[in-house]
Amino acid sequence: MPSRKERVTRALISVSDKTGIVDFARALDARGVALVSTGGTHKALVEAGLPVQEVSDLTGFPEMMDGRVKTLHPKVHGGLLGRRSDPEHQAAMLAHGIAEIDLLVVNLYPFEATLAGGADYDTCVENIDIGGPAMIRAAAKNHESVAVVVDPGDYETILAELAEHEGATTLTLRKRLAQKAYARTAAYDAAISNWLADALEVEAPTFRAVGGTLAQAMRYGENPHQKAAFYRTGEARPGVATARQVQGKTLSYNNINDTDAAYECVGEFDPAASAAVVIVKHANPCGVATGATLADAYERALACDPVSAFGGIVATNRTLDAEAAAKIVEVFTEVIIAPDATEEAIALVAAKKNLRLLLAGGLPDPRAKGLSVRTVAGGLLVQDRDNAVVSDMTLSVVTKRQPTAREMEDLAFAFRVAKHVKSNAIVYARDGATVGVGAGQMSRVDSSRIAAWKAGEAAKALGLAESLAKGSVVASDAFFPFADGLLAAAEAGATAVIQPGGSMRDAEVIAAADEAGLAMVFTGHRHFRH
Repeated sequence: MPSRKERVTRALISVSDKTGIVDFARALDARGVALVSTGGTHKALVEAGLPVQEVSDLTGFPEMMDGRVKTLHPKVHGGLLGRRSDPEHQAAMLAHGIAEIDLLVVNLYPFEATLAGGADYDTCVENIDIGGPAMIRAAAKNHESVAVVVDPGDYETILAELAEHEGATTLTLRKRLAQKAYARTAAYDAAISNWLADALEVEAPTFRAVGGTLAQAMRYGENPHQKAAFYRTGEARPGVATARQVQGKTLSYNNINDTDAAYECVGEFDPAASAAVVIVKHANPCGVATGATLADAYERALACDPVSAFGGIVATNRTLDAEAAAKIVEVFTEVIIAPDATEEAIALVAAKKNLRLLLAGGLPDPRAKGLSVRTVAGGLLVQDRDNAVVSDMTLSVVTKRQPTAREMEDLAFAFRVAKHVKSNAIVYARDGATVGVGAGQMSRVDSSRIAAWKAGEAAKALGLAESLAKGSVVASDAFFPFADGLLAAAEAGATAVIQPGGSMRDAEVIAAADEAGLAMVFTGHRHFRH
């Protein structure tokens, strides 16, 4: 491929997002670049007093079918695809009156924004761009000669290039813009194809695409030797991707991962029913509690594991108020995420300049559908988001002893939390607060013992002689394959258990629970989280 500069003499501009387009077009015009445009863009440029040819005058055909057909024409695509270095291409262009297009400026119909706004099926279809992606791909293919711009953020880059190279673009820049262009159309098509698969209830599409838009380039990933970046998919789900960062240092890869885990967990708790606070460390809840106020909930969540909470993430299900903020900032915390915050709370957090405060504008719906995607060597694992909620489940008491009303409330609470703890997961809870969490162990009995030990350590930190596990309930994210894990919970002082059930040894486990005097509830739903 020839390594050369290409002078820009003609530009085709067709944009949905008109941010900065008039100033950009005016700068091109000042350099003597001939402008061609379509529809609303043409109107905007004409109103700005710029000389601009309408694409229908270029092609000799009017825009038709409500604008669906306007740029799909040889005089457009020939001008983009014709190779300047190929004599046959040049002869064909001359024979058919096709003028070269050196710069294409296109951004697409706002399909992702339309979908995120909850539009109906027909409206989403009408916001699928056809001509735009076709032109983008054509220009990107011919980056030997043509520069393609799909992002208003690149307008200044183009103008700087033209200024530096006497009205020309370099091959280096054209290659970079071509890569960005293909990534843009790929992400666009991914959004459309995934929406259609969901609308048509296609559980396993033959082809699955995943795309996103860069939100943040990072210094490194989980570890300093790993490169990383954060991309937004456009999903309208309140959380770290949609939140406004009020203050604090730039979020790291681990910050984002942990903050997402915390906010998804706190979204399980209805703010109208009670305040709730989740503290996360290394993607696992180390303290979760409800309360009359956020301050009360935070104190109770912190009491579960004050050691792990140091340097953790705090999520709230209500507007962060001054009382809660004052307590949270007493402990070194990396991130606070909340639906909103009062001005007094913001001012208190501001005293800790490195503490990140994120305001998400709402809570994630735990019942909402969505996709979870994970990479493996040579492939992707794609599944539905775990949107099962314990309050929607049919709970079955399988032991002789029935749980008390208080135990049932705590069992439901503990199972909500267990859903967000890495498997194997065991959660001890009492009075709407976790008192011990065992996460990510290879055996369930080890998770039970670790959670019980945590409950004992939490009691020591509070100056109590008796473990917080005494009188608690226990949730397991999956069935107990043997009675040993359940008996470990009973030995720690638990009085009731909630688990999915479904083991070949359920009868053995139920008998052990009866012998220990435990009440046990089966949910019929498992919450593995690997």
